Amino acid sequence: MCRFLAYSGDPVFLTDLVCAPTHSLVHQSLHATEAKTETNGDGFGIGWYGERADPGQYRDVCPAWSDENLVNLCQQVRARMFFAHVRASTGTATTRANCHPFAHGRHLFMHNGQIGGYHRIKRRIEALIPDALYEARRGTTDSEAIFLLALANGLAEDPIGAMAETLSTVRDLMQAAGVTEALRFTAVVTDGETLTAYRWACDGRPPSLYYRQTETGLVVVSEPIDDCKDGWIVIPRGGTLQATRGGTVTVKGADEARIRIAA
Repeated sequence: MCRFLAYSGDPVFLTDLVCAPTHSLVHQSLHATEAKTETNGDGFGIGWYGERADPGQYRDVCPAWSDENLVNLCQQVRARMFFAHVRASTGTATTRANCHPFAHGRHLFMHNGQIGGYHRIKRRIEALIPDALYEARRGTTDSEAIFLLALANGLAEDPIGAMAETLSTVRDLMQAAGVTEALRFTAVVTDGETLTAYRWACDGRPPSLYYRQTETGLVVVSEPIDDCKDGWIVIPRGGTLQATRGGTVTVKGADEARIRIAA
């Protein structure tokens, strides 16, 4: 399983959250405490919004703890919205194209979890992605496939409904193929202005997810980035967080749309 961080608010230097804290994401790439595996060394990525509508990206297959370019870049880039991710592969190749976050147009997406038995239903999922979006597929991960299929299902207009429809379809394919492994989906998506975070799973065991509102903005993390959990709020199992930059943060519990993925 992977670890990630998302930020939305006043512009800050990426290093303030990605590198500097005592249990930063870079530290978690080697010493995660709430992940299935302690080490998340199968690549990393950052995505940020600057003065252009579409986000910038930097991804590589090196472990985050050993990449001096990542540290230097985070010290120089200041952004109002950014994602950072360290990867622990669930079976697909360690390539740059498989590193999160994934981008399409103005959207960024990153995921921690798995589609159980993905190799058995990969071709069926990809067949559902429209040609115009499939042309953007660069890697082989289940995460990127979910992202593109959700875009086809209206992610830009309805992040919760589109993702629920997408995962319900994936769950149906898993059941038809006799897959008994779980579908686990802790993820974040943004268009640069709004942010939606999900903590869903068909077995009631989604990967961890927290958030905290600071003086400058909202931070969403797989696990706290400091030594103290005070101030960090757990997003409930089956829950969804939605926020607009500089606006309110809303956390919703499980509802009928999301319950369908567990059927």
